[in-house]
Amino acid sequence: MRVTRPGRAVAGAAVTWTAVAVLTGCGPGGGSGAAQVPAATGSLESLAARVRCSPDVQTDTDTVRQALCATSAGRFVLATFATDRGQREWIDEAEDYGGFYLVGRKWVAVGEHKVVTALRGTLGGEVERGADHHAHGG
Repeated sequence: MRVTRPGRAVAGAAVTWTAVAVLTGCGPGGGSGAAQVPAATGSLESLAARVRCSPDVQTDTDTVRQALCATSAGRFVLATFATDRGQREWIDEAEDYGGFYLVGRKWVAVGEHKVVTALRGTLGGEVERGADHHAHGG
């Protein structure tokens, strides 16, 4: 079992929020038109392999593993979690930054709507939308 120092986990969280903010942006919403497939399970590397991505691991702790990925559909963050609760807490915090979240059991992929829609065709899962930061007054 890997021992994680508290400072490393905090630094990893900062990288997480920065990557989410950069990669997700805010865009028009809407439901996913992809056919529902059973949600994938597995390690960060096995999920990345399913979508043909070579993960660039940014965070590797006891509670969360996170990588930057790129496929022909676009760039995204892929994260896996040790617990369901840890995953839900991460998503609840991250959704404040906007963007789209493809959520499976103990994993999440974060990116633009077109990217998570494409990933859903392979990984399954449910699409969640973060806060909309483009609400402009007219």
